[in-house]
Amino acid sequence: MSNKQLEPLHIVIDFDSTFTKVEGLDELANIALQGNSKQKEIVSKIREITEKGMTGSYSFADSLRDRVALLSANRSHVDQLIAFLKGKISDSFNRNKEFIQEHAEQILIVSSGFKDFIVPVVQELGIPAENVFANTFNYDAEGNITGYDHDNLLSKDRGKVSLLQSLQLEGEVYVIGDGYTDYELREAGLANKFFAFTENVSRKVVVEKADHVVPSLDEFLYINGLSRAQSYPKSRIKVLLLENVHPHAVQAFKKEGFQVELLKGALDEAELIEKIKDVSILGLRSKTNLTKKVLEHPNAARLMCVGAFCIGTNQIDLAECENRGIAVFNAPYSNTRSVVELSIGLMVMLTRNIFEKSTRMHAGVWDKSATNSYEIRGKKLGLVGYGNIGTQISVIAEALGMEVYFYDTVDKLALGNAKKCASLKELLNLADFVSLHVDGRKVNSNIIGKQEFSWMKDNVIFLNLSRGHVVEIPALVEAIKSGKVWGAAVDVFPFEPKTNDEEFINELRGLPNVILTPHIGGSTEEAQANIGEFVPAKLLQFMNNGSTYGSVNFPELQLPPLENAHRLLHIHHNMPGILAQINNVFAKYQVNIIGQYLKTTEKTGYVITDVAKEYSEEIVNELKLIENTIKFRMLY
Repeated sequence: MSNKQLEPLHIVIDFDSTFTKVEGLDELANIALQGNSKQKEIVSKIREITEKGMTGSYSFADSLRDRVALLSANRSHVDQLIAFLKGKISDSFNRNKEFIQEHAEQILIVSSGFKDFIVPVVQELGIPAENVFANTFNYDAEGNITGYDHDNLLSKDRGKVSLLQSLQLEGEVYVIGDGYTDYELREAGLANKFFAFTENVSRKVVVEKADHVVPSLDEFLYINGLSRAQSYPKSRIKVLLLENVHPHAVQAFKKEGFQVELLKGALDEAELIEKIKDVSILGLRSKTNLTKKVLEHPNAARLMCVGAFCIGTNQIDLAECENRGIAVFNAPYSNTRSVVELSIGLMVMLTRNIFEKSTRMHAGVWDKSATNSYEIRGKKLGLVGYGNIGTQISVIAEALGMEVYFYDTVDKLALGNAKKCASLKELLNLADFVSLHVDGRKVNSNIIGKQEFSWMKDNVIFLNLSRGHVVEIPALVEAIKSGKVWGAAVDVFPFEPKTNDEEFINELRGLPNVILTPHIGGSTEEAQANIGEFVPAKLLQFMNNGSTYGSVNFPELQLPPLENAHRLLHIHHNMPGILAQINNVFAKYQVNIIGQYLKTTEKTGYVITDVAKEYSEEIVNELKLIENTIKFRMLY
């Protein structure tokens, strides 16, 4: 694919807070003053002066003079700074190292900082020393910094303007920077465009003056049609995260450069339709329903993938997502241990009547008695559902001395001494504890009702930490009041408040020896942190690489890394002959195919083709026009 050529374009790039994430002089002061009792005070003063200089509210010459005067540094500190700054190169510059190396001769680093530390850092990305224009330190015989070269144009007010005037660059000149001194080049007519770089810092007075605001180098390259590491700047891709997902998730997407919006609560259908406009990545938990009505609305046209930050996906219309080429990922294991521990703890609390005794103690009643208090050792535990959670409970319960029985509609291998029951009725007839751990499929609605409670032993302990709709609440209330159920713990409910500000309304409130928890089975710091890392990792693999391994509704492919190629991803309805049509397009334009991958489900086909970088623009249009195409995108 052809790209706009640089000639005769010159790109002038600032160093501090643009090429690197930090201000060099500030960090030099921080290093040099280690152990000094006034370190914090002096560094803070230097940073204050830096900021004033960058926003144009302080003479630059005065700013430089005053900052250097506050330094007490030598060459050894500069060496330490260089090592530090090499690890602080801006992410988007590191990403586009190939572009920088290829066009290094047309890139000028123009900085009011110092060559002493700038040159070794920019050389890491291939920019030659002769293309760096900056100040230089003066040193004494012991290597201590005594000042700087006051004759250097860049040490003076409007120094960058004077420097560029002296260079007399021919052709287009674009300036990328974060400070007012960078804008002055545009103001003086020495640059055709000024791009305010906001990846590391955003200054209002600078942003307001810019021709373009670029949150990354990718955005600059995209705007100007130049070759880049990303096919589409991630700063243009919106991520909507709902229900207060873990900060790890927010950090993961922001680190990649995406636009991220986090909402604390759930959204109803109408609210979600409004908020999903232009969103490409959606993250939700169990309370927000992604329905067909939402998905078919024009606002959802850009949606590419969905992350369920939980185990269940019944709140998502998976079939409609697949039909629209939207991959859905969940976290099937990340909160398993948390649910297991809560289940075991609730069994102990219920069989010892801890909740009731604690409530009475808070009321001043001392009721020391062993009546109706039992060990769980030797009791029979009946697990309805023997998946990831059920099997872990099985192992731990057995280690505590319980006899474990389970019933699952799918044939499962029993762990340890657990015994499989042939029917739900058989399980309920023998269990002293009944614990539900089924998924949220519609077929599991109301699987425990009046008849099922009648099959249970008298004085059974009942737990539901699976889904709210799997139990008929009136039947459970009746079983508790009649004494059939001695104690119950319920963490999930058919209707749950969308936020913590809403009242929880349910018939189970106020019943004796009933522990109600607000859907917190997986709500531990460990579980939420795991989910906050696991789900974004899957979504980012899909966005960056095209991999769909772990998707719950999509053809699963684990793809190799994309190297020195462009990756074309074609999602289509699974109809005969589409792969042949795709390859006919490649043959027509004599495209060199480096690798090709195909996976289908009954309804959907997913073809990934890695091709050599040079190809005709017409190929993309023809691939998109193939009949039954759902979505097409490119990665490089």
